[in-house]
Amino acid sequence: MKKTRWLGTIVFLFTLAFLLFERASVRSVTARSESPKNIYLLEAVTRLIRNDYLEEKDPLKIMTGSFKGLVNSLDSYSGYLDAESTARYEAQRGSPLFSPGIVFFKKFGAFPQIVGLIEGSPAEKSELKAGDLITEVDEKSTVEMSRPELDLWLNALEPSPVRLKILREEKTLNFQVARAPFSPQPWMFLEQQGMSGILKISRLETPCVDGIKAELVARLQKSARPLIIDLRNCDRGAMEEAGRLINLFLQAETIGYFVKKGGEKEFLSAPEEAALAKIPLAVWVNPATIGPAEVVAAVLRDFKRAKIIGFPTVGLVARRDYISLGDGTSILLTSGVFHLREGTILWERGAEVDTKLDPSDQDFAAYLKRTQELFSTS
Repeated sequence: MKKTRWLGTIVFLFTLAFLLFERASVRSVTARSESPKNIYLLEAVTRLIRNDYLEEKDPLKIMTGSFKGLVNSLDSYSGYLDAESTARYEAQRGSPLFSPGIVFFKKFGAFPQIVGLIEGSPAEKSELKAGDLITEVDEKSTVEMSRPELDLWLNALEPSPVRLKILREEKTLNFQVARAPFSPQPWMFLEQQGMSGILKISRLETPCVDGIKAELVARLQKSARPLIIDLRNCDRGAMEEAGRLINLFLQAETIGYFVKKGGEKEFLSAPEEAALAKIPLAVWVNPATIGPAEVVAAVLRDFKRAKIIGFPTVGLVARRDYISLGDGTSILLTSGVFHLREGTILWERGAEVDTKLDPSDQDFAAYLKRTQELFSTS
């Protein structure tokens, strides 16, 4: 037992030192040769495990588990991808995907929790519920997965169903959920009595803002009634597209910035004249409002351009780099976190709300009722 504990300590200390060393120079992994000392340590520890550990183990699997634990524990946005997940990432990048329509949040060492179901998706039509814990996806345990890795396995290049094992209270349930194409329209507009309408944003990806400009702006410029921007369950998009959406409603040299390692700042601006600068705004958010959509809500509130209704968001607002490690594996690493113009950080804090709803009453009617009440008294 002493030998087992000693070997475990060696593996842990080596892995920690090795990863920290590589993280400092991770961008040049494929361009530079590794430190001879680190290679020697790796070989020595591998040889000890192979020759002296009480059970026969595959050293590569041990190291993969160690790297996953260390990288995945950094934050919810980072993740170590093994060869299988890296191949899946490379194949999916830039390709049209099929998805069950599940929005989830995951912390290190915990099961991912469903926080939203996309409207009209197979998941919404199933008996899945917000609050369910996903313990397995296609018979793969999720507890050791990072959030980006689980996203890779929920989505696919083909419309095959995904098998899920769900923990709900004390019950374990099995689901087979179809995958459908992501909504081909990143936004839609709904008429609403007493309002300018409801602008529902599903994905903040090009050509979202171009479509809004071409089809909606001229019509909304003639209205003085409040416009609702519905960002519920909007968990995908690009920060640049978020900035362009914000720019429809306000103009500013700086709307916020990312802080990178060493304190370097990357500023975001809304430089163009705002076509809808005068229209009153309400923004709907929920725990499934993630990433660029959180920036839209937080910035519009920060500039006092909108009232935010719903629930505080989770705060996954960051830049992330994809880094190939040259051996078929890779790392997704958080490289910058977002701040509002006066320095308030959104990372792991999220967008605040002006009107919070009752957790037991989160449907469309509840959001609309509180919005109407808010503007009837303002």
